[in-house]
Amino acid sequence: MGKIILTGDRPTGRLHLGHYVGSLRRRVELQNSGEYDEIYIMIADAQALTDNFDNPDKIRDNIIEVALDYLSAGLDPAKTNIFIQSAVPELTELTFYYSNLVTLSRLERNPTVKTEIQLRNFETSIPVGFLTYPISQTSDITAFKATTVPVGEDQLPMLEQAREIVRKFNATYGETLVEPQALLPDNKICSRLPGTDGKAKMSKSLGNCIYLSDTSEDVSKKVMSMFTDPNHLKVSDPGSLEGNTVFTYLDAFARDEHFEKYAPDYKNLDEMKEHYQRGGLGDVKVKRLLINVLEEELAPIRERRAQFQKDIPAVYEILKKGTEAARAKAGQTLDEVRAAMRINYFEDSELIKSQQEKFNSL
Repeated sequence: MGKIILTGDRPTGRLHLGHYVGSLRRRVELQNSGEYDEIYIMIADAQALTDNFDNPDKIRDNIIEVALDYLSAGLDPAKTNIFIQSAVPELTELTFYYSNLVTLSRLERNPTVKTEIQLRNFETSIPVGFLTYPISQTSDITAFKATTVPVGEDQLPMLEQAREIVRKFNATYGETLVEPQALLPDNKICSRLPGTDGKAKMSKSLGNCIYLSDTSEDVSKKVMSMFTDPNHLKVSDPGSLEGNTVFTYLDAFARDEHFEKYAPDYKNLDEMKEHYQRGGLGDVKVKRLLINVLEEELAPIRERRAQFQKDIPAVYEILKKGTEAARAKAGQTLDEVRAAMRINYFEDSELIKSQQEKFNSL
């Protein structure tokens, strides 16, 4: 059996550096590694509607934004199928069948679901679609027989529930579904990049994001206003690295060659950190380094995006072709699921034949 990846994002806004270092950059690396036979990247609009059901235009408008971010970051439609979740109805049917294999109490115990419910203030009125998110995610994963699902540690409970559903299905109906394995970030620093204000998470509503589509001027302004060490008031003061957002970003993006080009007084980031901690290094100098490092990373992405934006119909054609490939794959899995559950009445010639013989014998 081949190695298959399934992953994706909810189209609730443009993608930012948190998405990039947390998943998108690695997806491009995995795509180009040649280790995987099939890669499916999903724009999860149906899942996004579970908590944005009253604002469908938000989801609709951001489909193209996410697609442009994918393509500009380096996802190649010749190697990767980029598709829209809601345009693959087979996923909905699989979700319905899998819902019989999960209890309500098990869904409510899912740590990721519990956290998200609290974040969205759903405690007193939980939309059913939101509560059943893990079942939908299982449908997404198993429809493509994904062997590998890149996730952060906070998503492990969701994947474990998917594995439980797969085991329950196979035990009930026979070996049909593939049990997926998690692929965790190989760099802990990149697992959750903080917002520019030092908050634990980038959020559009908090206005603390650096977007992949930001101009160089926007990036520069955001970095210069970035949270550092509030006690580092003078250049001569010793500075702290703990909770210092600028150094967290440098951990995620800076390489030794950047110092040769932009900060030749230091061989590497460790030397700069040591200087900052003992005092004598100002925040502005560190931020200017980060601006140069981010510009080197984002300039090619920005340029590719500008090219793709010139032909939006072509981008939609990429999504259409990716969705067609996704439907074909999901359709095959659905046929196998229906056969295993013995609800493939019209395709089961033996059933029709045996029942005819049964009535002939009466």
